Amino acid sequence: MIKSWPYPRVAAHRGGGTLAPENTLAGLRTGANLGHTMVEFDARLSVDNVAFLLHDDTVNRTSNGHGAAAYMRYAELATLDAGSWRDARFAGEPMPTLAQVAACCRELGLAANVEIKPCTGRDVETGRIVGAEAARLWENEAQAGTPPLLSSFSCAALEAARDSAPELPRGLLFERVPADWREQTAALECVSLHASHRHLDEALVERIKAAGLFILAYTVNDLERARQLVSWGVDTVCTDRIDLIGPHALDA
Repeated sequence: MIKSWPYPRVAAHRGGGTLAPENTLAGLRTGANLGHTMVEFDARLSVDNVAFLLHDDTVNRTSNGHGAAAYMRYAELATLDAGSWRDARFAGEPMPTLAQVAACCRELGLAANVEIKPCTGRDVETGRIVGAEAARLWENEAQAGTPPLLSSFSCAALEAARDSAPELPRGLLFERVPADWREQTAALECVSLHASHRHLDEALVERIKAAGLFILAYTVNDLERARQLVSWGVDTVCTDRIDLIGPHALDA
């Protein structure tokens, strides 16, 4: 488990923020082209247990398909156009597998925050498979000191990921940090706590840091707010505005 935070100050939300279709290889390349060195993305399972990238439970919003991803085989998902909704320039962009994303991150030199996004009722299965896949796919990066950071809103998914990939660091996600955040993060042996920046204040950040946890704040799209968060002790901000909050905008 990591003793120091090996990740940059800025992570590109869902790969390319608002500049490219989310959770696609084009998104990853868009962030990398702006100099970003860390990406956050969402991993879930197809019905045939292929780990692939998609935020929503359905494919409706970010593709030309329709329906719940949980009931689709990956071969079907791979035929969908997941790029045109953002811009015609991205027409035909597919929903990539986790394996394809790992190869792209390696090619581009990107650190990864893999958010485990289970479909309803598949928390344990998703955490187990995504965790094991991430450990295998990023084995060299983990040995080099920059392992993929696993995170999830689902305690059950993160627990399963811990059991299948105990060597990978974990961060528990919250919208608003609950009163029992210490107990929850300790039970999962988390290295970090991830929370909406809207519900963070300086005193809370100080308490979280004092407990020995690192902090990732999402989704921060204002540069001055990002600088304030870092001044409080937040370790990484996740942003959609990868053009406004550049890779070195928050460096000391």
